[in-house]
Amino acid sequence: MGRKDKARRFAENETFECLIQPSMEEVFHNDHPLKGHWGERIFGNDHPIVLELGCGKGEYTIALAEKFPENNYIGVDIKGARLWKGAKYATEHNLPNVAFLRTRIEFIDSLFGKDEVSQIWLTFSDPQPKKPNKRLSSKVFNNKYVTFMKEGGVVHLKTDSVLLHESTLEVIEENGYHLIEADADIYGSGRADSDELLQVKTFYESQFLAKGMAITYLRYQINGF
Repeated sequence: MGRKDKARRFAENETFECLIQPSMEEVFHNDHPLKGHWGERIFGNDHPIVLELGCGKGEYTIALAEKFPENNYIGVDIKGARLWKGAKYATEHNLPNVAFLRTRIEFIDSLFGKDEVSQIWLTFSDPQPKKPNKRLSSKVFNNKYVTFMKEGGVVHLKTDSVLLHESTLEVIEENGYHLIEADADIYGSGRADSDELLQVKTFYESQFLAKGMAITYLRYQINGF
């Protein structure tokens, strides 16, 4: 993508009501004004809130929001040029249950309050081979999630990375989380065929499948079980 295209997207991002872009000052060791108030101020309802962390272009966030209008969905990523696509789609299609948040996920606990989130999706996150604490399913991040996750809330991990899948299983066991489901190949086992949550395919997921790579899935709880 050229510099002009990025500049155009960044400028258009400023016009999207569904895209929230906090400043560093608002989230670094501070509670953002929206913390604890997403339902009333952004969505105008008290429906369950589902986060997709590291959402990229927002493909999964958009697809789930269209399939399950009874929930509110928020896609989170730091890349503004990527978020542009999801925010533009949500705006043009008048999706009332979609928002996007441009921030570093390290600051996520500055943005959501106690019992505010019902589910988290980690879709094809960076496996961080040399930095295990930076994995979005590491204990470091789960400790952040538990501060705003509702009792019995669910974390979903969908990935092509065997490393991330297996390391997350270790994190679940070592920290006494509740493993609900583990599948090492959701298409090979037929698991994806029976669940609309898993049938959504991102651009990268389609590429992985075309290469014959297995897509894995984990579902676990970090509190209230």
